[in-house]
Amino acid sequence: MSHLFPTYTRWEVEPAFAKGSILVGIDGKRYLDFTSGIGVCNLGHRPELIQEAITNQLNKFWHVSNLFSQSEQERAAKLLADGANMDLVFFANSGAEANEAAIKLARKTTGRSKIITFVNSFHGRTFATMSATGQEKIKTGFGSMLETFVYLPFNDIAALRNEMDSETAAIMLEVVQGEGGIHIGEHLFLNEVQQLCKENGALFIIDEIQTGIGRTGMPFAFQHFGLSPDIITSAKGLGNGLPIGAVIGKKELRDVFSPGSHGSTFGGNPIAIAAAIATMETVFQQSFLDNVKEKSKYLFEKLEEKIASSSHISTIRQLGMMIGLETTIDLPSLLKELRDNGLLVLPAGTNVVRLLPPLTVTTEEMDRAVNILQKIIEKHSKSAV
Repeated sequence: MSHLFPTYTRWEVEPAFAKGSILVGIDGKRYLDFTSGIGVCNLGHRPELIQEAITNQLNKFWHVSNLFSQSEQERAAKLLADGANMDLVFFANSGAEANEAAIKLARKTTGRSKIITFVNSFHGRTFATMSATGQEKIKTGFGSMLETFVYLPFNDIAALRNEMDSETAAIMLEVVQGEGGIHIGEHLFLNEVQQLCKENGALFIIDEIQTGIGRTGMPFAFQHFGLSPDIITSAKGLGNGLPIGAVIGKKELRDVFSPGSHGSTFGGNPIAIAAAIATMETVFQQSFLDNVKEKSKYLFEKLEEKIASSSHISTIRQLGMMIGLETTIDLPSLLKELRDNGLLVLPAGTNVVRLLPPLTVTTEEMDRAVNILQKIIEKHSKSAV
């Protein structure tokens, strides 16, 4: 009997070793890992520069609490704020914690409670972030949610205009709904959100937990659309596998999070901060981001060439290295077949294969992944004849 709560439907793979884009199971089988730890290991597994940064910090100190000034926290905060073209950072331990803090910050800033989010969104599993999430399956069995969240169809400008009012504290969204099925925000819609927030004195919060830290070929996905949010949240790829989250905000919010208004025992842990600095110093280089864009274009073109014409693939959605393949094949069965053939990918929504390869993936590895996808999808096409 396992002593773990059965909160996860575990795969049959148990890792023994991982490096770069490759994961090796305890049985010795090698896999191409296009999950990146669910969008976490953007630089692949165990990159040397991050391992070195972690080791250096391990030899200094592991934890002292946020009662102490820590210059490396300041350094990480500047890198993060500069990358987002914003001003202030609060460090947490996860995406859910970051979103929880963002919700608190918005409500305290405006003195309002109503927050608009969107159907198929995912913002976390604490009570506030679960309440913010526009998916009923996340909330089943937990009773009444936190009040004053309103859920609207994504990319629906008319619905948003009808709901927006002077009681709205914030609009909170993902530029790309990752867990919800790789649904990408439309340029006109996203800019309308920003304008409505300005007109109504509400804050614009963008959840960049999965889309941030180079995943889309920009430091943050909102930068593709020329947006200027009040708050963004980051986690996942920020520490490349070390647990860290962050709220990034504009300088006008400084006095709202005053001493004692919010806190975290482990937020900004020195080991996680060391990993975050090494990650950002790599990912935020323009040459690295340009390379991500080139790889993204190559991978999309290969997918279009090899599998887009299949009757089992209805659409391919992509922004950078976030790719969704909408399929008519039973999703759990398809993911299992892909694992059996050495490719690890993720589900999204109810019928979408989600590809989140490391940003360091090679052309050869992308070719191999597409060939595996093509092989399995063609097998289903033949069996359906």
